[in-house]
Amino acid sequence: MHSILIVEDDVNINELLKEAFTKENYLCTQAFSGTEARMLLAMNQYSVVLLDLMLPGISGEEVLKEVRTRGNMPVIVLTAKDTIDDKVDVLRGGADDYVTKPFEIKEILARVEVQIRRFQGSKEMKKKELEYEGLTLDRERFRVSVNGTGLSKITKQEFAILELLMKHPKKVFSKEEIFEYAWEENYMGETKTLDVHISNIRKKIKKVTEREYIETVWGIGYRLHP
Repeated sequence: MHSILIVEDDVNINELLKEAFTKENYLCTQAFSGTEARMLLAMNQYSVVLLDLMLPGISGEEVLKEVRTRGNMPVIVLTAKDTIDDKVDVLRGGADDYVTKPFEIKEILARVEVQIRRFQGSKEMKKKELEYEGLTLDRERFRVSVNGTGLSKITKQEFAILELLMKHPKKVFSKEEIFEYAWEENYMGETKTLDVHISNIRKKIKKVTEREYIETVWGIGYRLHP
């Protein structure tokens, strides 16, 4: 479960945010001053910090500095300031994103989801290898192997397809999602190119093992075989 630290001295706004994120199955912790936020940050890690700047006690800017001394927790600043200079200052101060007040709850939810995906993705990219049931993808050497035996002549797109599937082995990916990840361009509705690459990956895997690693989910797309 993802955790959110809501740092906002306006009780109504703080409660509104807590209610919205709780409904979305987030674990919410509330702070109503900069001092309280600093204490909580010293004891816990959070998936995202929602941070008002104008706080009693320690300022939001000082809380942001505290966060940055403790790692790369995503911080979304809530601010009434809306000039370009103010926004630039917020981002240069270490914030990952900002939302100007008044705001829509749906926008806050969406921005939090984006930051969580980015943070998880950056942690995932630090791993040099992905592994699933004997299938290994080595990012550093651009190599794919099954139980230590390398697959021959893996292309850039084949490598990217496997990388996406292995990052989320239980998820069914649509053809659109796979195409846009592997080719880094918009999907135009043509599936033959992707299907051919999936077929080629299967053939290369079959040369070294009888195990099926990629499952076709008819009408949707592909996933790793459970």
